[in-house]
Amino acid sequence: MATLEIHDLHVSVEAENGSREILKGVDLTVKQGETHAIMGPNGSGKSTLAYSLAGHPKYTITGGTVTLDGEDVLEMSVDERARAGVFLAMQYPVEVPGVSVSNFLRTSATAIRGEAPKLRTWVKEVKEAMERLSMDPAFAERNVNEGFSGGEKKRHEILQLELLKPKIAILDETDSGLDVDALRIVSEGVNRVRESGDVGTLLITHYTRILRYIKPDHVHVFANGRIAESGGPELADKLEAEGYEAYVKGGATA
Repeated sequence: MATLEIHDLHVSVEAENGSREILKGVDLTVKQGETHAIMGPNGSGKSTLAYSLAGHPKYTITGGTVTLDGEDVLEMSVDERARAGVFLAMQYPVEVPGVSVSNFLRTSATAIRGEAPKLRTWVKEVKEAMERLSMDPAFAERNVNEGFSGGEKKRHEILQLELLKPKIAILDETDSGLDVDALRIVSEGVNRVRESGDVGTLLITHYTRILRYIKPDHVHVFANGRIAESGGPELADKLEAEGYEAYVKGGATA
């Protein structure tokens, strides 16, 4: 069973006035088949956690450990983390001019699987996945995210998730900027992957609306660079009713 273990993680970022600590000792274990929702106000460190796990160079790990199946994730390069099974769906997916979606997806699958998928089988696999996400097949020949709407970019992220089949999926505010229909379609894609039982999901969000579609096993409240409280789905209902004020009172957010 794939297990991501985060222990006493401290992360800093360079600011105008010097290094600033964002994560101040995060402990979290995500097992294969589990869905963990990370909720919290702006600036609490949620996205810093996501990008630190993926290996973004902007963030400096100053303490703690992260392991995936016992292997040291922090010693891996970005591409090694991806091949090991760590997947990040970004809040703001970047455009990649000159690279088509089809080439991007097949190159990614080749890197993860260790060999190129057979073309005929792969084309069928991609087409079926795009249909499930209500994506126009013509998108396969467009440049990655270039000219895509916010909803189209998010569907493309979930298309990657479905095709690449990671061990750990980190979804950074996947619901951001989605209308009701797009939110439903994207959530259904996430649920299809979850139903396999092969992926552990770390779902980062401000709001509970996506949790109406994607039911978490665990909910964690992020505040001031730490997990302030953990619980079951009922904790999300509490946050919907009461907000985050009780968690950030008495200290500035990170």
